[in-house]
Amino acid sequence: MTTIAPAGLATYEAAAETSSGRVDPLLDALGATDPAAVPLPGGGRTRERFAALARVAASDVTAARVLEPHLDALAILADAGHPAPAAGTTWGVFAAEAPGTSLTAERTADGWTLTGVKPWCSLGGRLSHALVTARDGDDRRMFAVGLRAPGVAAEPTAWVARGLAEVTSGSLQFDHVPAEPVGDPGWYLERPGFRWGGIGVAACWWGGCVPFFRALADRAAASDDPLRAARTGELYRVLESARLHLARAAEAIDAGVSGDEAAVLAHTVRGAAADAVALTLAAVLDLLGPAALAFDETHARRAADLELYATQYHRGRDDVSLANRLPGLDGESAWW
Repeated sequence: MTTIAPAGLATYEAAAETSSGRVDPLLDALGATDPAAVPLPGGGRTRERFAALARVAASDVTAARVLEPHLDALAILADAGHPAPAAGTTWGVFAAEAPGTSLTAERTADGWTLTGVKPWCSLGGRLSHALVTARDGDDRRMFAVGLRAPGVAAEPTAWVARGLAEVTSGSLQFDHVPAEPVGDPGWYLERPGFRWGGIGVAACWWGGCVPFFRALADRAAASDDPLRAARTGELYRVLESARLHLARAAEAIDAGVSGDEAAVLAHTVRGAAADAVALTLAAVLDLLGPAALAFDETHARRAADLELYATQYHRGRDDVSLANRLPGLDGESAWW
């Protein structure tokens, strides 16, 4: 279960490995990273992209949580035919909605503006730019917006999470902020790249599990306990299965998978990676015991980060979505 990453991410990976107050150095390193350092999905090198995300997550899950949406934003802009953002910029993707909040797009003589509140904006007060979804009448549309423009304000948030403690997610207020449309109405959710981006998140989850597996395997190798060995073997099978799902997904993405097939693929890969996270964290509790989480800063932080990060997988609801798309597939070709 090895991973590789493009050389252009070396500065970012170094920041992930050495930073104790982590997010600001990570953002500085991200801003200095060549936007072309990681291949875009669908261009024949998607496996390298997933490997880069997994490698960063293996160094620091928080680092991967900062990097992944930035890379997703670059992919979305490329899908829409926009040029790559300038070096030195840092990007997020804010598409969540919540009851009682709304962000409205208005077309004026000078272009588009955004007004309202956008919830769940991770690092919204620290990034330079973002892609956000807003309502244009009955349509949902994506826009590129500078987060340091006049009229953008981060609302105070009581972020008490122990995992991803520095990746605060609060609301942003927009007051007639200039924005540039990205794609047509509804395009963001309809494009195949929406599913591909979700698989990139799964690559981060998988990478976050790898150091735990290595620690457990080392412990099993130094012990003659057959139950410990059996649990380690079980974990390897689950992680290897998720890795193979990621590799297969990369091939399918490069082949241009779309529609229901892309949705089934994404749900399958994300579910396999989320299952791997759950089994890994359970094994850490059972086999490494409380000492690892009470006295080992690296293990404790990784466990908390990974647990919260993987809650992006909506267990149950995502399986319903998966099941509803299966009748549209040819049963035999789906398996063979």
